[in-house]
Amino acid sequence: MRIEQLEYISAVTQHGSLRRASEKLHLSQPALSEAVTKLERELRVTLLDRRRSGARISREGRELMPYMVEVLAAVDRLRVAAGGQRTDTRLIRLGTVHAATSTLLVPAVRAFQEAHPATTVEVLTMQQAQIDEGLTEGSLDLGLVNVLDGDDTPPDLVGTDLVVGRPVAVLPAGHALLAQSHVSIDDLRSERFVMMRAGYLMHRYVHRVFGGAPSQVCHSTDGAEMGKALVAEGLGVTVLPDYSVHGDPLTRAGMIETRPIAGDRTIVTLVLRQRKTLQAPLPVRDLHATLVTLGNEYKAKRAS
Repeated sequence: MRIEQLEYISAVTQHGSLRRASEKLHLSQPALSEAVTKLERELRVTLLDRRRSGARISREGRELMPYMVEVLAAVDRLRVAAGGQRTDTRLIRLGTVHAATSTLLVPAVRAFQEAHPATTVEVLTMQQAQIDEGLTEGSLDLGLVNVLDGDDTPPDLVGTDLVVGRPVAVLPAGHALLAQSHVSIDDLRSERFVMMRAGYLMHRYVHRVFGGAPSQVCHSTDGAEMGKALVAEGLGVTVLPDYSVHGDPLTRAGMIETRPIAGDRTIVTLVLRQRKTLQAPLPVRDLHATLVTLGNEYKAKRAS
């Protein structure tokens, strides 16, 4: 049982229907219905009467509503009490695939720290599926993931697009391919390649553009940061979203450079995800807002 499931039932009661409740919660109706169904299975009662005309609170749901209201009131009192104890102290757990670490995440944590000096931000490098699972279960507050056009957002999560970019070839300084304005897939296939491990979007992208036949000589690694480090040391080339490389310390030091991939029009988006709840804690909202602001600033710089 999760608190938001009780909040969803309360919203259906307050607004009179599943459809109106989903609109007020900014949650899709199927996602709201699924969350309620899971609660019904757990409690072994029918909380909503589902008819062609719509779904409304059932008799059993109305009978249990005072207990749900009592639980929600207790949660509100707990939040108020905790806020009264230390409104500026909290641990925020953020999962990331390490995209745009230097260009976005590190500046955001720096700016957030100045406004919330007693709040700890724990950054965890994870694969996208692990991030989505952590957000859904509540073990993570925020998540940064890369998505391709057509990728779906999990039903219990909501995403905010921060930065839009394209995959680029990442090459060590002095590499012969830097003499070209664009790098072809055949060029990349002929090089020792640094592959992101399965579970990362760039692994899926590379297998798609290589037609399932990447370079025969590959290293593999977790995340963009180690991939860029291996490239900088001359151990191979790789492909990453451009926003993961622009502004990186290795780029500023001249140790790695990028080239567009010839003929490729793929769009990659850095998305900030969080769980659908009625109200996230203030520090989480502030970090979310900081990331969105810096994402907008980054996009403005790229456009100018």
